[in-house]
Amino acid sequence: MTAIAKITAKGQTTIPQDIRAALGVGPGDLLAWEVIADGSARVRRVQPLDLDYLGAVESTLSEWASAADEAAYREL
Repeated sequence: MTAIAKITAKGQTTIPQDIRAALGVGPGDLLAWEVIADGSARVRRVQPLDLDYLGAVESTLSEWASAADEAAYREL
């Protein structure tokens, strides 16, 4: 599927409806842009991070963050 969209002076564009439907995106969704070595670009939908979950996981990781642990594992 190919669609053409114009870029505004502010660097904005409208994603054509067919493309939005194919990606399953709507207002507030996140898109990731990746530039490929050949000069083309890839766009994909990304799921937002669950910050509460990540914070809960991060709080459990401090068990292995003492100075003794750092010294013991420094050479790995």
